[in-house]
Amino acid sequence: MKAPVGIEVLAQDGEARAGLLHTPHGTVETPMFMPVGTKGSVKGLTPGDLRAAGAGVVLGNTYHLYLRPGTDLVREAGGLHSFTGWTGPMLTDSGGYQVFSLAKTRKLTEDGVRFASVYDGSTHEFTPELVTRAQEDLGADVAMVLDECPPNGASHEYHAESLRRTARWAARCKAAHTREDQALFGIVQGGLFPDLRRESLERTVGIDLPGYAVGGLSVGESRDVMLETLSTVAPELPPEKPRYFMGIGDPVGILQVIGLGVDMFDCVLPTRLARHGAALTRDGRINLKNARFRRDLGSLDEECSCETCTGYSRAYLAHLVRENELLGDRLVSLHNVTFVLALCREARGAVRAGKYEAWSAAWIQRYETAGA
Repeated sequence: MKAPVGIEVLAQDGEARAGLLHTPHGTVETPMFMPVGTKGSVKGLTPGDLRAAGAGVVLGNTYHLYLRPGTDLVREAGGLHSFTGWTGPMLTDSGGYQVFSLAKTRKLTEDGVRFASVYDGSTHEFTPELVTRAQEDLGADVAMVLDECPPNGASHEYHAESLRRTARWAARCKAAHTREDQALFGIVQGGLFPDLRRESLERTVGIDLPGYAVGGLSVGESRDVMLETLSTVAPELPPEKPRYFMGIGDPVGILQVIGLGVDMFDCVLPTRLARHGAALTRDGRINLKNARFRRDLGSLDEECSCETCTGYSRAYLAHLVRENELLGDRLVSLHNVTFVLALCREARGAVRAGKYEAWSAAWIQRYETAGA
C-alpha cells in the first residue's frame, strides 16, 4: 500500500535537496519551514495570514491538545483541520519533548511516561498506544512516534538505554497505528554520540516508516556540535523518504540544516521573537525596542512584500511594541514567519540552480555581518 505522505526529490546540490511533499491535504515544496501552532493556533496569526505568508504545513502539539481542549473534542469537531480552520497539511508531534522537559514531574517506565499536567497538576500517562490514538483523533497528515528526548549532557549509558526504548516504543506506535490517511514518522535519537546515532538510525529505519525525524538536537549543545552530529545522520536516512529536523527556526540554522539534506523543520522562534519585539531582516535581527527606531519611517525590510513591510513603518511598529499593543505582536509575527518562508523559497531556487553552497554562504555572510 502506498504511504499517504511521500517526498519527490526533484533536485539535489551536494546534500541539499529540493522537492515536493505529497500529503492528503495537498502538495508543498521542500525544503520547508513549518510554523508551530502549539495549542491549535500559530500565536497571533489566522489561517489566512499563514496562507498569505506562504505556509505549507502547520504543526500542532499533542501534549497540549490532549490536555486542553482534549483530543476527543477535536475528533468530534472533524479533526484538527476542521477545528482550527487550516485546510493545508498538518503535523502533530507526540508530546514526548514536552513530557520529558518536565523531568521533575514525570516518571518513566518501559510502558510509557506518567506526568503531571502543567495546567492543573492532574496525573496522566502517555504510552505509545495512547499517543498514537490521540494523534489519530487529531487527524493530522503526519503523526510522530513517542520518543524520549534525553537532557543535554546525559551519559552515553543513559542515551543507549533511551534510544533502545524509543525504538521499542516506535514499533509499538506502528502496531497501534490504524489511519490509512495519516503517515507515522520515526525519530532518531542518540545524543551527541556518533555510535549511538548510528545504532538509533539503524533501529528506527528498520521499523520501516514513511518518514524520519532527527530529534534530541538543538537542546542546548553548541551549533557546531549540533551540525557535526546532524551531518552523520541526515545523509544516511533513506533518500526516498522525508527528512525532518525537529526544532530549528533561526535563518542561519535553517540554511545550515538544508545544506545537510533536511527537507522539513519547525520552531516557535519566529513568533516568539516577535512577541519580544525582535524582527528578522536580511541585515540581521533587529530589536524594535531600541531607541534608534522611534523615528525610523522606513519599512521593516525593504525586500519583503508582506503586509507589515508594505503597510507600516519601523517607527509605528516600534511604538506598538513599546506600548505592548497586540497589533504589534501580530504584525511582527506575520513578518517573521513570512521572512522565514521566503528564505526557504529562495533556498529551493538555489538548490534547483545548483548554486546552493555559494548562495547560502553569501546570504549568511550578509546576515551576520550586518547584524554584528
